Amino acid sequence: MSVPAVSTPVLVIAGPTATGKTDAAVELALRLGGEIISADSVQVYRGFDIGSAKPTDAERQGVPHHLLDVLDPHESWDAMDFARAADGVIADLTTRGKLAIVTGGTGLWLRALLRGLVDLPAVDAALRARLEDAVAERGAPSLHAELQRVDPTSAVRIHPNDALRIVRALEVFEQTGTPLGALRDAHALGAERYRTFFVVLDVDAEAHTERVTRRFDAMLERGLETEVRSLRRTVPEDAKPFGSVGYRQMLDFVEDRSDLATARTEAIRATRTYARRQRTWFRGEPGIHWRTDANTLLDADGTARVAAWLGVKP
Repeated sequence: MSVPAVSTPVLVIAGPTATGKTDAAVELALRLGGEIISADSVQVYRGFDIGSAKPTDAERQGVPHHLLDVLDPHESWDAMDFARAADGVIADLTTRGKLAIVTGGTGLWLRALLRGLVDLPAVDAALRARLEDAVAERGAPSLHAELQRVDPTSAVRIHPNDALRIVRALEVFEQTGTPLGALRDAHALGAERYRTFFVVLDVDAEAHTERVTRRFDAMLERGLETEVRSLRRTVPEDAKPFGSVGYRQMLDFVEDRSDLATARTEAIRATRTYARRQRTWFRGEPGIHWRTDANTLLDADGTARVAAWLGVKP
């Protein structure tokens, strides 16, 4: 992974899902002469538009967006792949005199871009096979309970059904004797790769529940069911983006494993759970200059503060 110039200014607008990150990023891009780099692990996929809240052309307001629609559903990116691609975009934007505005809620991707990734041991094939066999025999939640005992930090961040990440966390603990969560938290304190103004947007719990509900209902009105049915004709059920919040519940409906009302309820509940995990992640990130709502970020004082820190003209 290349070493960028630490003097390069980068604005990061992160936070839980449905807290207004996209709108704020577009508005600041218009004010500060920026372009947007998406740090969203679902919006990166072609065709997964409505359920990922991928901004429409109208919502982008003419602001160029990067790292949207770059993968087919059968492909996969990890945090390092994202960081390499984002490095390239930032280098190009810097050359053109544009401010890079990175926005999204995929915490590990942001950490990889801003601080690099912790050096972890290579996969031990025999150990992985043993853990995967345990998942097959006992189920992912059983191993998640074990993870809670040895690595509570990672357990909070990983869903009980996310077998891949559970296995990796247990794998690292068995290989190193140190919890993966502790390794990553220690690494997060390392030197920044860019001169970053890191904003986390959030709203209170009641308002957030209302936002999540309104947004999912709007997705249904825009045609989420049709999108999922269309995707399912060519995309296998086990494709990575189908495992994401919202798509997973709608896929159950489309495959006749639930009714629409149940899918809606479960999608909203899963989104709220995911948002709690995002909050936990961002609370542990160093160097967050501001934790606020979008309105305060976008008032005159807020924009001036961002511009002054980054050394750009509002």
